[in-house]
Amino acid sequence: MIRLLFSSVAIIFFVSNYNSNSSLESIDLVKSNTWFIAGPAKENQETINTVRQKEGIVRVTSKDFPTGEIELNVTIIPSETNEGIPKNLSDNSGSVTIIYKSTQLIKLQAREGNADGTGCVHGGSHPMTDLPASPNRFTTLKIPWEKFRQDGLANGRLLNTHNLCKFNFVNYKPVSGSSLEIKSVLIQN
Repeated sequence: MIRLLFSSVAIIFFVSNYNSNSSLESIDLVKSNTWFIAGPAKENQETINTVRQKEGIVRVTSKDFPTGEIELNVTIIPSETNEGIPKNLSDNSGSVTIIYKSTQLIKLQAREGNADGTGCVHGGSHPMTDLPASPNRFTTLKIPWEKFRQDGLANGRLLNTHNLCKFNFVNYKPVSGSSLEIKSVLIQN
């Protein structure tokens, strides 16, 4: 009887530890966070977030004859401003997975927190990677954190995932009517 009780407790302990260690909490920034926009886009912040809440998608279209870049951004920790407090991702966090459709190449910048830990670093260069154009269908792209390098250079400094503040989706050279749609930005936490 004692052996049976001990075996049962051991199995329950093993299973509960296996489940807690094998699955990581995830954050989907499309579902949970307010998005912000700058540049020659047809949509404003209110429109983007209304559509996001109703349809579960972030949608941006460039104006006709756009001048300048379009920058769509979202903080990692929910914020009602375009400024966020940095998030310290666990050592087990290995990637971000994005489901998107885009008519042009998008640069995905990962902005780190400032030295004070009170907001994001602004200006200068940032760790980034590319989201290739995918004009005809939604693409799921799992991006390991190691792909985020300073200025997108192969030998650039790696992203500090213990100080991740926000993502910027940047179209540096939009053309009339170019579009970006994002269904999910899922971060392993």
